[in-house]
Amino acid sequence: MKSGSNIFMVLAVRFCTAMRFLTLLPISWRAEEDSQHFAKCLMFFAVVGLVIGGIGTCGVFFLSKGFPQPVVIAVGIAYLAFISGCLHLDGLSDSADGLLSSRPKEACLQIMKDSRAGAMGIVVVVLVLLIKYAALSAMPMETLMLAFFLMPLAGRSAILLTMANLPYARIEGGLGSLFYTGNSKKAAAVGLALLFVCLLFLATDQLLPILIGFFLITYLFNRWCKVKLGGATGDTLGAVCELTEMIVAVSLTATFPPFFQ
Repeated sequence: MKSGSNIFMVLAVRFCTAMRFLTLLPISWRAEEDSQHFAKCLMFFAVVGLVIGGIGTCGVFFLSKGFPQPVVIAVGIAYLAFISGCLHLDGLSDSADGLLSSRPKEACLQIMKDSRAGAMGIVVVVLVLLIKYAALSAMPMETLMLAFFLMPLAGRSAILLTMANLPYARIEGGLGSLFYTGNSKKAAAVGLALLFVCLLFLATDQLLPILIGFFLITYLFNRWCKVKLGGATGDTLGAVCELTEMIVAVSLTATFPPFFQ
């Protein structure tokens, strides 16, 4: 019994470590132990995505009772950005500045370390947010709540899949390197399994377009990072999360002629 209790305690601490890194939720319990659990908390990234999605879905539901849908969508998009401290949008901006710079690898990595946002980064962030808003605006309320539930889960699952497929690109290390361990493939499998189960039970009709979009955007972006940078960085992990959230929203609006149904 004591052994089982200890295992539960360790898992709870690792879950809290993942929550503190991926969200701004004020969880201070045993925060001083985070450095010991960074490498092991990967298994909870997808679960954190479920928590973020659950909170977002509840928020959308209650806001829809008193506000028009465009306002609800705008607040929901802001929530998805700020729940992570805008860390992923910052990664998207930095990744765009580096990957679209037509510079060699080392120069790209140096550009991505610059805290200042360049023109490419600003344009890409605006476009991704605009596409999210356009896609979410095209949905009925029931689908909108589903989108806010699935997007964070898919985004964190894409981070795990990227970590499983790409090495860390910076020799000197970085924020993202804290989580690079041999657990990446297992964590990616957990994230993909959770995503598939949620799609199977909650979005059966859109399962195929969402999975196609998820794997296509992840593969293409990972391939680009591999060729351009030699691997992933903390910035590109944030970028793939944002791009995947966007593609899930777009996929939920997909319609097919009768012979595809």
